[in-house]
Amino acid sequence: MAKVGVPEVMSDNPMVDTNVSRDIVWLGDSERQSEPVSFWRKLRRLLWHIVARLLMLLSVVSLVIARWFGRRRRLLPDNGCDIMLTGRFDSDNWILAHLGPLSASKRCSRVWMVSTNPVPEIPKVSAIYPPKWLIKVLGATRARLFTFIYAAIRKKPDIVGGFHIMANGITAIIIGRLIGARSMYFCVGGPVEIINGGVHSTDSYFKKMETADAVVEKRLIRIVKAADMIITMGSKAVDFFREKGVKSLLKVVSGGLDSSRFRPTDETALYDIILTGRLVEVKRIDVFLNAVRYVANKIPNLKVVIVGDGELRNKLQKLSVSLGIENNVSFAGYQDDIESWLRKSKIFVLTSDSEGLSLSMMEAMMCGLPVVIWVIWLRTESTGI
Repeated sequence: MAKVGVPEVMSDNPMVDTNVSRDIVWLGDSERQSEPVSFWRKLRRLLWHIVARLLMLLSVVSLVIARWFGRRRRLLPDNGCDIMLTGRFDSDNWILAHLGPLSASKRCSRVWMVSTNPVPEIPKVSAIYPPKWLIKVLGATRARLFTFIYAAIRKKPDIVGGFHIMANGITAIIIGRLIGARSMYFCVGGPVEIINGGVHSTDSYFKKMETADAVVEKRLIRIVKAADMIITMGSKAVDFFREKGVKSLLKVVSGGLDSSRFRPTDETALYDIILTGRLVEVKRIDVFLNAVRYVANKIPNLKVVIVGDGELRNKLQKLSVSLGIENNVSFAGYQDDIESWLRKSKIFVLTSDSEGLSLSMMEAMMCGLPVVIWVIWLRTESTGI
């Protein structure tokens, strides 16, 4: 863990309590570590930069070959399109929010969802799962992508799409060119999937570079330009792609929520504050826990719940102990009935480094919770969310 000071820009704000401790504890990562970088870590970074560049070069070459030898682009039918998608999902709510509006469209005939996780029942949506033996041989992600490619070639959908650029979006763009289908890239992670080569995204390949790579970013942009449609969660991503010269059709579709599930009630609140989401670096749960420590110093009986799971759970639990707030914070883990947890809470907090229009924030607002977000102070003095 590393210690850093509160940004000085905040000290001039009359709404900020200047008595906040200057010793804030973050989870250690490549951008916040104060220790010198060792030779072996520099070497590891270099190797991952080489791997990322080669992967992007291979993707660009594959795209060019698909353009040369792929089938002629088919016209979209008037009676509804067949759509095939793939992606990694962490919750049923996430799938419902993105596939629900798509399947409800009159222009949609049916949707095939290639996934390794169970797909909930949605009208017009059918699941395709890779064989278990293939998952054992190739691993979950590669088995899913292989199944997606095989199913797309066999079923010949009108539209193919992938959630996140690596590797679902890239695969969908290439296979679309190959089979004569339209391609959709769901940019659910926002511009950070592309900026600086995606080093700040949740993708493991790009994150392992640890430092920005302009070559990887340039190649990613070239691939994205080949997509027929890009779905974003907010207008910030649209502006980013337009500035980069992307001429594809861009649409903002933040997702759909079921108002019969997410609604206010008179239920008695058990928690003062709630945060929902994956426990990964981009969500900045360490920022949230530091804020909880400050509030708990003022309100000792503060009750906080974090609903969600992820790779940082153990580290975050240890961080809560080191901050002395383990009796204030409950880690509920993954929960299907997220709406019931929201109804049992008073305030929703979001501390992500990057978001479009956050689904978890919309869910909280539909349940009647006030929302507190973290304002990210950038060098340009603009805000982040």
